[in-house]
Amino acid sequence: MNLKHLIFRKSINHISKLSPKPASTISAAISTSLHPISSVQSSAYIKNPKPISPFIRRIHLTRETKLSYASVEANVVSSDSEDEDDGTTKEFLSRFVWIMRGKLSEVYTDCDKETINGMLLVIVEKVVEEMEKGGIQRMVGSKVAIPSQDFSEDLWKTVWEASNMVLEDMEKARKKERMKQFLQAEEVKEKCRFAGEVGIRGDLLRELRFKWAKEKMEENDFYESLQRFRSGKQEKGGNVLKEQAVAAEDTPAIASLPKRKGKIKYKIYGLDLSDPKWAEVADKIHEKEEMLWPLEPKPISGKCKLVMDKILSLKKEDDPSQLLAEWIQLLQPTRVDWITLLDKLEQQNPGVHLKVMELVLGEESFQTNVRDYTKLIDAYAKEDRVEDVERILRKMVENGMMPDSLTITVLVHMYSKVGNVARANDAFESLRNYGFQPDTKIYNSMMMAYINAGEPRQGEQLLREMETRDIKPSEEIYMALLRSYARRGDAVGAGRIANSMQFAGFQHNLEYFALLVEAYGQAGDCDQARSNFDNMIKLGHKPDDKCTANMIAAYEKKNLLDKALNLLMELEKDGFEPGIETYTVLVDWLGRLRLVDETEKLLDKIAELGEVPPLKVHVSLCDMYSRAKSEKKALQAVGVLEARKDELGPNEFERIITALCAGGFVQDAQRILQLMEAKGFAASEQVKFSLSSSQVFSQKRPKK
Repeated sequence: MNLKHLIFRKSINHISKLSPKPASTISAAISTSLHPISSVQSSAYIKNPKPISPFIRRIHLTRETKLSYASVEANVVSSDSEDEDDGTTKEFLSRFVWIMRGKLSEVYTDCDKETINGMLLVIVEKVVEEMEKGGIQRMVGSKVAIPSQDFSEDLWKTVWEASNMVLEDMEKARKKERMKQFLQAEEVKEKCRFAGEVGIRGDLLRELRFKWAKEKMEENDFYESLQRFRSGKQEKGGNVLKEQAVAAEDTPAIASLPKRKGKIKYKIYGLDLSDPKWAEVADKIHEKEEMLWPLEPKPISGKCKLVMDKILSLKKEDDPSQLLAEWIQLLQPTRVDWITLLDKLEQQNPGVHLKVMELVLGEESFQTNVRDYTKLIDAYAKEDRVEDVERILRKMVENGMMPDSLTITVLVHMYSKVGNVARANDAFESLRNYGFQPDTKIYNSMMMAYINAGEPRQGEQLLREMETRDIKPSEEIYMALLRSYARRGDAVGAGRIANSMQFAGFQHNLEYFALLVEAYGQAGDCDQARSNFDNMIKLGHKPDDKCTANMIAAYEKKNLLDKALNLLMELEKDGFEPGIETYTVLVDWLGRLRLVDETEKLLDKIAELGEVPPLKVHVSLCDMYSRAKSEKKALQAVGVLEARKDELGPNEFERIITALCAGGFVQDAQRILQLMEAKGFAASEQVKFSLSSSQVFSQKRPKK
């Protein structure tokens, strides 16, 4: 407890000079309107008190305990007025009596008010007696209560605690009154006005105002202590000079500051900036500032400027190494000079920029770091130059720099874009090994790579991982997975994605239902396909040509021609007009049924639309005419397919060969097989068996 600031410096000095009058005054106040009690009775209670347990410290806001701030402040500022001394003493004793009355009343509950007042009179007389003898300094200055011969140990401990409580409250009141003065200081007001202008309001402004006032008060106390020290030195020096020599009376006393012990300590916002570690921090900040705000590039003139102009005008096929060597010899460039040159190349000659940048990375004066390699790798990756990216990576590792998370992120995007799923997955796992949590863009790139590679299940696993990490996938990702499952005819996978989209809160659009119809149709579940088709119509979506074609294809799987025709009639009543997609499915279906006339009528309707028949139509016609053994039309269809052989896939090749074999066109089937093998497709065993069987039967067939 810092009790000496008030009592030891001011109050105790005044209190110790008092006559017994204040004590008699307090005694009279205590025993007002009471019958006097014998000192023997009072002493009996004091000598043999009841055990006093530790008291709970309370602050009572009553009229009697309100602090006279004016008297406390006067006692601190001036020590010459006897009235002010009496006021401080009375303030101390009145507070002390009020606290002790409460404590005695708590312990001696069976005593009446007169007895309590008698006890208080004896205690206060003893306290005043200690003040007169100077013993109060020893009493309140010690950390523990010093036992008295007149009081018991518990009672004297209580007196000691009450005295310290009074001194603390008086000191707090003094500081509070001083704080009020400094809150109105001009310097504090000016800071508050400035804070208000920059937008600081409310509790923060109030907190800053008290902080500035406290700093101002501490500064004022510091200078006051220096002034007191200087005054004491001058007074002491003057007395010594008078004793030594009269001639030195006019010589002023030399004032000096006390010698400092230890190092200077200063704090800003709670940080001890005198610690040596802050010097190292300042050096590091200075180095980083040089990187963020580098020096100006060197001025270029004369021959060096001519060489630089030649570098800027290089062609893409030219070798810039010789010009760069000459430029280095003339300029002796630093990093900022290299960056200036690369920026100009990027603006004026982007075709040479990457080639020069790759050469610059090997220059020692460029001070190459990992981020420079990442920029070059990113530039090559945007142009899909995979070989160049891998070459820069090897050079980077050879120079002792390992790819960081940003570099690996660029690799994930690049490999996903070019469809190299294996390398993209390796880069993705490396990114996880670094402890980096992939973001939405990386997840999207990896899932699109899996989808494009025909592995939607792997992409769905990443989708579930995103949902586990509370990262909401975009609607485009859901639709891409649904589209992939639909094309593969995986109705189960498509159903999972559809349920996930529903829980994610995405609205069901026309494409959503069309993909579900396609998925269930290819899986052979025409009932589920029709259910989704009807739900689409109920929600107000009008089926388009492609969606209707998928529904007709679903019925084709089960050969439900009557249901397909009924569906078309219902849609035509609602204004639907079949398009090229619907007619293509119908041509294929009727061609498999060898309904030549009906198929040719559909071909006329396709011609009326003014569109070129798709490849699937020609494959269906070749299949139909070959099986119908219509040689002329079959060979015409084969001729069209040979002209569009680059568009044919392995399934189309096998269907054409099988149909030609079934129709007895063995030579044409062999020719189509050669085209198939030339494109790198291997024929299945079933196709080879059909072709060999057709050759055997054609040889055994009797000639007409």
